[in-house]
Amino acid sequence: MPKIAVSSQTPNGIDAITDARFGRCPFFIIVELDGKKIKNVQSVENPAVSAFGGAGIQAAQFMANNKVNAVISGNYGPNAFNALKSLGIQVYTGPVGVTVREAVEEYISGRLTEISTATGPAHMGIGRGIGMGRGIGMGRCGGPGRGFGVPVSPVSEGARYCPYCGAQTVPGARFCSQCGKPLE
Repeated sequence: MPKIAVSSQTPNGIDAITDARFGRCPFFIIVELDGKKIKNVQSVENPAVSAFGGAGIQAAQFMANNKVNAVISGNYGPNAFNALKSLGIQVYTGPVGVTVREAVEEYISGRLTEISTATGPAHMGIGRGIGMGRGIGMGRCGGPGRGFGVPVSPVSEGARYCPYCGAQTVPGARFCSQCGKPLE
C-alpha cells in the first residue's frame, strides 16, 4: 500500500490544512492508500521545522524513514527536491490552503503534477526580506519594504503566472504553488 505525505499547517489528520512549505511545514499527514481508498491516516510533527539549516534534507530523510512513496506540498527548495528524488520519493506540487483530504483526492484522481525540478528557492520560509519585492516585505530594520518591484530572477521561457497572486508557476501545474488556487 503506497504512503503519501502531505505538508500541513495543523495536526488535524485528513481535515488538516495543507501548507505551502515542505521542509519547514509544522506537520506532515501521512496517508496510506488501499487502491483508491484512504486506509490509514497519521499526523506527525516535522522534526526539521526548527532546524538551523538543511530542513528540506532532514524532512526528506524523515519521509524515507517513514517509508513514504510520494509527497505533496506547495513548494520544494532545491536541496529538499534533490534529496527526495535521490531517495526515490515522488514529488508532487499540490493545492495550498485546502484540506489534506482534498489534496489526496487530487492525487488519487491523477490531477496532481509530478514535478521534475525545485519549485522554490533554498532557505524559503524563514527570515525577512529587505523589501525589494512588491513592497509587502519588511525592511532591514523592521520597517516597510521599499517596493521597487525589481525582479529577483529572470523570466523563464514559456512562463505562466497565477491570475490571482501573480506568482510564476511550474509548467503544467494545475494549481498555483504560492496561493494554491486553480490555474485553469
